[in-house]
Amino acid sequence: MQREYHKWFSPRLNRDMELLVFGHTGARVLVFPTRRGRFFDFEDFGLVDALADKLENGKLQLFCVDSIDAESLYSKWVPPHERVPRHLQFEKYILEEVLPFTRCKNPQPFMIALGCSFGAFHAVNIALRHPEWFGKVVALSGRYDLSVPVESFRGLFDAYYDETIYFNTPTHFLPNLHDEGTLALLRRMHFLIAVGQEDPFLENNRELSTSLGEKQIPHDLYIWEGRAHQAEYWQQMVKVYL
Repeated sequence: MQREYHKWFSPRLNRDMELLVFGHTGARVLVFPTRRGRFFDFEDFGLVDALADKLENGKLQLFCVDSIDAESLYSKWVPPHERVPRHLQFEKYILEEVLPFTRCKNPQPFMIALGCSFGAFHAVNIALRHPEWFGKVVALSGRYDLSVPVESFRGLFDAYYDETIYFNTPTHFLPNLHDEGTLALLRRMHFLIAVGQEDPFLENNRELSTSLGEKQIPHDLYIWEGRAHQAEYWQQMVKVYL
């Protein structure tokens, strides 16, 4: 299958950013890595191989981006009030640099946002905030409220909360979304959510599903046996849901 490596200096982030492209045509898939992950993780986890047939047959083209989680949402060294602003610079990098790059590589209009674990947060959050760019979201083993601790997982803002956190917490801002123009865009999308029965964020996934349902946004929630929060499960999931 076709594989390409790309790197450029991002003026939005003031640093070099890297990504991998797999496949030659088909629906464009924006792939976010897991927590503090890298652009090569999707390949290393065996998920590219799991999709080999669809990539080789021209049904999908993957654009696997890098993360800056260690500088933003998952940084313990950045003050809590600065973590989301740095994340929003990453969002601008995606919208103003990566998405135009994908359109230059592939004119297919259909774009899918995909992520596993923390990557699922990125996929859901950016699609809800900017639905004009996406037609489908595949979110596997995700966490959609970063502000509260769950079991051994800490809250990411040290009990700090402000408007920027609210508008980047899907299960907070979605229930209060009433703009009919935005809702119309969201209702032409399809959200596909999968999570394990023993995943600590199961209830948060159910909460997201409830909010999507109340807003009449097409979606499906699939609950797998066990924790299902490992690459071997995600390999199966992408074959079924992507």
